[in-house]
Order: sequence, then C-alpha cells, then structure tokens
Amino acid sequence: MNKSRSHKRKNATERVDTAAEESDELACPECQSSVVNDAERAEQHCESCGLVVSSDAIDHGPEWRAFTPEEKDSRSRVGTPTTHRLHDKGLSTIIDWRNKDASGKSLGTRKRKQMQRLRTWDERFRTKTNQERNLKQALGEIDRMGSTLELPEHVRETAGILYRRALEEELLLGRSIEGMASACLYGAARQAGIPRSLSEMSDVSRVEKRCIQRAYRYIVQELELEIAPTNPKEYVGRFTSKLDLSEETARVARDLLETAIAQGVHSGKSPVGLAASAIYAASHLTNESVTQQCVSEVAQVSKVTIRDRYQELLDVQTNN
Repeated sequence: MNKSRSHKRKNATERVDTAAEESDELACPECQSSVVNDAERAEQHCESCGLVVSSDAIDHGPEWRAFTPEEKDSRSRVGTPTTHRLHDKGLSTIIDWRNKDASGKSLGTRKRKQMQRLRTWDERFRTKTNQERNLKQALGEIDRMGSTLELPEHVRETAGILYRRALEEELLLGRSIEGMASACLYGAARQAGIPRSLSEMSDVSRVEKRCIQRAYRYIVQELELEIAPTNPKEYVGRFTSKLDLSEETARVARDLLETAIAQGVHSGKSPVGLAASAIYAASHLTNESVTQQCVSEVAQVSKVTIRDRYQELLDVQTNN
C-alpha cells in the first residue's frame, strides 16, 4: 500500500511539473481539488486532502525586496535592450577600462598587465571578421554624426538597420564606409520627418557632399526605400530657433510655404532654400527683420538662392 501510494505521488509530481508551464491552476491527482502554492514551505499541496503534489520548488524571483518602483528599477540587474546601433547588438561583454576590483581598490602591476591582455583579446574576439569590423566602424560613425546633429536615438537605430541591410545585400563593395554611413543616416532622418540638409551632413561627415548624394541615391534605388520629398516646413522650427525668432514668425513662414506648395512653386526647388526664404520674408512681415547673411549662415544656402526664392514667394502672395 505504501509503495503504491509513493508511486502515485511520484507520478503526480511528474504530471504537475509538466502542466505547470501550461497553466497556473492545477488539480489534485487524488481528489481533483484545487492545488495551492505554499511559498513558505516551497511546496504545492491539495487544499482538500492535503496531498503534497510537489516540493522543493525553485523561487525564480530576486533575492532582494523593493517597496517602490524606483527602488525596484535601481536594484534590477537586467542588461540593456538589444540595439542595432552596435555591431553585436549589445550582446557581448565589455571589460571596464578602470584598473580596479569589485571593492574599488586599485589593481597591482601584475593584475593590470593581465587585464590589459584580456581587454586586447576581448576586443579581437568581438570583431572576428572583416564584415564585423566594417559594421563596427560604420555604426560608430552613425552614432557620432547623429549625436553631433542632435538626432534622436530612434533615427540612429533606423540608420543602423539600413546599413545592415546594405551590408547583407553586398552594396558596399568599392564604396566608402563613411559615405554609406552618412547616406543611411540622412535617409533615416528623412524617413522620421527630422531632416537634415546635405550641407549639414557633409559638415559632420568625413566625406564630401557629392559622395553622400551618390551613396544616398544608390541605397534608395537598391533597397527600394519609399522616402517622400522633404517638406520645407519641417526646417522652419529649427531655423527660427537658431535665429532666435518668435513663434509668430515661424507661423507666418509656414503659411507662406503652404501657399507656395499649393501653387506648385516648390517643385524642383531645394526645400532648404525655400524654408530660408520664407523665414526671411516672414521676419520682415512681423517686424523682426533679419539679414540675408544671418539666414544664409543658419540654413547654409547662398544669399542668391534666398533672394530668388524670396521673389518667387512674393509673386505667389501677390497673385493670391
């Protein structure tokens, strides 16, 4: 009888362990009543007959307690989420550059040399192939340029995805890594509706403007990216902020651009030049006159372009 009872308990334990992953509600193998969890005894038993269904349960929770959400977040030891901004998506280990142990004490000379050798080998193992080294260099450039241009993280993440696609489809053969990285960042910014002009990109990039243009057209064609033409109004807020102009001036500039777009004046024109001209015109309409030189320096377009687009905007307003 005891052997039969023991055999039943063993089989019941195996069934419960299998079913625990599928459902939180368990039934007693003896009387089909509900099974309750006893955290203090680390076991599961029937609430009716008292049969111990499983014992020595593993506590998968943390060994610490937290009483507020902030305290819980500060004690959590989960790593950072994966990201396309790093060549290994942030899954590899990094050895700290500080020569200190866990208690904050400085390491001895022998240990320092050992840690330096470990850092060297760790760096070599993180980029074992030419493709990984290429990706690491390009993503580093994207992050550097994105930070300089004050682009948000999701734009840099999108640029990293675009570069990975270009690398997988072997579009980088015979092309500059910096040029393709700049083109991916330029395209990602346009997709997100936070455009930066090619002049701004070339200022922070290590390649010329013409190289970025060629690389951008190439990846748009090969990756079949659907990127809408840039709306000149998307530049107004940033340019007026740099020129320290009021919100009223920005609103008038957007109204001027809306009228010009409705009349089709923007077709074939540089959106940066149109935005700069609209801001110049709006500043005079709101008595916050700024010089063409100031607008030219902020928008990085020539004064001739501003004068030409300015006259076109005035003609449109006059006809309306």
